[in-house]
Amino acid sequence: MQKVTVLCVGKLKEKYYADAQAEYVKRLSRLCKLELTELPEQRLPEDPSPAQIQRALELEAAAIRERLPRGGVVIAMAVEGKPCSSEELARRLADCAVAGKPQVTFLIGGSFGLDESLKRSADWRLSMSPMTFPHHMARIMLLEQLYRSYQIELGTRYHK
Repeated sequence: MQKVTVLCVGKLKEKYYADAQAEYVKRLSRLCKLELTELPEQRLPEDPSPAQIQRALELEAAAIRERLPRGGVVIAMAVEGKPCSSEELARRLADCAVAGKPQVTFLIGGSFGLDESLKRSADWRLSMSPMTFPHHMARIMLLEQLYRSYQIELGTRYHK
């Protein structure tokens, strides 16, 4: 069974996001070994300077690196990344398992995204869309796409 780790900066506060996350975690528990880790988002002033934002991103990156599983594939969620279809994501996850890389880790940054060093070191930068979404919504979208990917590989009717 493939191990999927999702490292997220920021905690879900809204009940509707937490409920959606719980549903997908439950569904995915039958399909993969999912580990979802929330890391604290750095506090910034109301109107932070670029230097303050950069420092916060560096601190968040350090926290992510401490929790990053060894080996496997690292995928950074980034608006400037490469978009892909649900079928392509399913194929890429299956290819990881076939290639002897059963560990797949997704990185989701906070309000200001991920530090550039994390994105550079990732095996792949994945974009959900050229549109900007709240990072909490991106987490739910990723979990749904992971579930969809496993359903595609199983050949179920979930993906029509």
